[in-house]
Amino acid sequence: MAIYALGDRTPTIHPEAFVHPDAVVIGEVELGSEASVWPGAVLRGDYGTISIGSRTSVQDGAVIHATAELSTVIGAECVIGHLAHLEGCVVEDRCLIGSGSIVLHRVTVRTGALVGAGAVVSGGTEVPSRALALGVPATIRTDAVHENAFDENVAMYVANGHRYRGELRRLD
Repeated sequence: MAIYALGDRTPTIHPEAFVHPDAVVIGEVELGSEASVWPGAVLRGDYGTISIGSRTSVQDGAVIHATAELSTVIGAECVIGHLAHLEGCVVEDRCLIGSGSIVLHRVTVRTGALVGAGAVVSGGTEVPSRALALGVPATIRTDAVHENAFDENVAMYVANGHRYRGELRRLD
């Protein structure tokens, strides 16, 4: 696995989390119970802190970074889509950040919200609970996401993390 300390910045990975061998975790990164980090994802806590909550999946190719001034905090039971980029933002619990989206500095994505695939959420934006953020730059549609909308996705990635931890083997 590509898990690195950088000086005194050391990852804290819960024993029930799954980090794919082809993911990269560097520095001050915390992964909660049953969190999963998939191939090609990069979590780089070299300047600031990254916190990933329990049962959250960070999918293939996602990039998560923080600055010295702005931590990146992702809550529990979130789905961070393929190729998403998050930096210096807060994503509360039970959110979905769509594939290829960008969530920038000082953005807050409130509980149960969805950032659509390919959206760019500009710095300082707040996406309210159960809202949908779509487009470039993202526009907000309030009350567009029903409660528990992402439960199936969360459960699937938790199960997949368990499966991979038990069954993944490299064939050379």
